[in-house]
Amino acid sequence: MSTDPAATGPRRTDRPLDEAGVVTAVRRAAERGATVRPTGAGGRAPGPLVRTEDVLLDVSALTGVVEIGEDTVRVRAGETVADLCVALAAAGRALATVPDAPRATIGGATGLGMYGGAHAEGSLSDQVRAVRLVDGRGTVRDVTGPDLDAARCGLGALGIATALELRTVPLTRLQVHERAVGIDEVLGEDLLVEHAWTECDIAIGPSVHAGSAVLRWAEPEPEATGPVERAGWGQAVSRLASSWWSSGVGLRSGWPPPQRWAPGTAGPPHEVLPDPQPWDPDLSEWAVPRAALGTVLRELGAAVAARGRELRPVRVRTGRAETGLLHPASGRDTAYLRLRTRGPAEEPVRRLAGAVCEDADGRPCWTTRHAWGPDELAVAYPGWEAFRAVRDRFDPDRRFTDPHLAAVLGR
Repeated sequence: MSTDPAATGPRRTDRPLDEAGVVTAVRRAAERGATVRPTGAGGRAPGPLVRTEDVLLDVSALTGVVEIGEDTVRVRAGETVADLCVALAAAGRALATVPDAPRATIGGATGLGMYGGAHAEGSLSDQVRAVRLVDGRGTVRDVTGPDLDAARCGLGALGIATALELRTVPLTRLQVHERAVGIDEVLGEDLLVEHAWTECDIAIGPSVHAGSAVLRWAEPEPEATGPVERAGWGQAVSRLASSWWSSGVGLRSGWPPPQRWAPGTAGPPHEVLPDPQPWDPDLSEWAVPRAALGTVLRELGAAVAARGRELRPVRVRTGRAETGLLHPASGRDTAYLRLRTRGPAEEPVRRLAGAVCEDADGRPCWTTRHAWGPDELAVAYPGWEAFRAVRDRFDPDRRFTDPHLAAVLGR
């Protein structure tokens, strides 16, 4: 079997219509000695964790909101983040964390640990209160209690999630802002934790823009005093209002990034916060200890500048410590760094940035490619052995694996 599952694609794709269909698909794979990997989005989700040469199990038909409670929602795993947010908004509720992937399924977004920019909240995985899944023997399990910390960010290694229960919060309209700042101001005044939601794009490299930053933040909307621009999903990436950028200088240098919002933009969190850029195979993300952020940024700048290189704007968000055994924020307050490079020619820059983050006890995020295996993970995650123990019980035959996951988690 090839070690590059993207090269050939799955031997078979199953698209069950309900939980019973998932059970049937898993048991049929077991009878044939086949392995199974879950996916959503019609089987077209990117990334190595949702590719296989064997059986791809597409859960995108398992949609719908089962029940909206007082402070929780029960939803089928194939429901998209966008559709769930719309349903919650109609009931006056919202997700505490809204990731950048509106078309991701809830099962995928939680299983891969997708995060937002609300520093006081955890990732979407941290909002999970229960998981219903089909394990490696084709048995349905309702996961709560101690095992939940393995299942909330399970990488699809424990079973096929069919439904989840998540925490919700009251729906609050947000007003969003952005302005140019210096990196010293961001770090010195700790602007990343001053607002309800914050992110920052920072120029890294030897160019004249090094140390420049664009800060974006959101707060509950004040009482309306005049007309306000209403936002939608598409608006988040469509505005190039800066004349400097539109003149072509920004397009050539990569700085500053395009203006995301018109002044005064406001709306519900799921409409104004996400930045749904297309998936980028050259993207890498690292989760470093929050306290190490300043050191990491300075060392990144020094390392790439010494080699005459630069990074596209590095996006920084922060989040609180989490209990998920394999979540990148497990056990510590975290700063997330999203790094973009420009194809194979910039692979040395990617490796250099990864080395800087790794030296600062960083952990690679699961949504992007990395070269870590069991030895590195066992050192980085205190809950590594606990996760393996749950995996041994839920999937003793390693039904939910493929060459990539085997290389990451081991057999």
